[in-house]
Amino acid sequence: MPLTSLLETNGLTLDKETVTSLERFAALLMEWNRVHNLTGAKTEEAIGEQILDSLWPVTFLPTPYSLLDIGTGAGFPGLVLAIALPDTPCTLCEPLQKRAAFLRYAAGELGLKNVTVEARRVEALPARPYSLITSRAVTETRELIGWSRPFIDETTQMLFYKGEQVFSEIEGLQRCDIELVTRDKRHYLWIKEANRC
Repeated sequence: MPLTSLLETNGLTLDKETVTSLERFAALLMEWNRVHNLTGAKTEEAIGEQILDSLWPVTFLPTPYSLLDIGTGAGFPGLVLAIALPDTPCTLCEPLQKRAAFLRYAAGELGLKNVTVEARRVEALPARPYSLITSRAVTETRELIGWSRPFIDETTQMLFYKGEQVFSEIEGLQRCDIELVTRDKRHYLWIKEANRC
């Protein structure tokens, strides 16, 4: 299924320029993945699903004024969100050099002026607040919250892309004002008051 159809079928209607950039990103990832094995998504269909998974939260999240993505990997969700949110400065934290090199290359090829790639562990980043902190398939929720503390102020929200393990991970987190949004087997853990965690 073409990316435009996949996104529209799932309630995501994006402007033509954004879809073109997402298609170009998918092509670049396919090209690099053949040599560098950046992600397990090896086909256009699989990459399209990863793009949809990364993007779907824009259907319910308020637009952030800044974003930190912890462990961006091959671009999910951080680079995909940066494409969809061109006015939001996005910091992509990815310690693996080959993935960070791909992120820089892709951001340059796509003309993404809102992207900064940090090729280091999140613990090494300078402390400063972000309005949204995201992470997908990195570690369990409490550890992510711990890593995020230097980047949280009273306005910060967090969005963690989770699987079934989320139900045991959120026990005791209700004080953070959490909402669990589910699509298929994906659970988006939306922490609305990160400073209370």
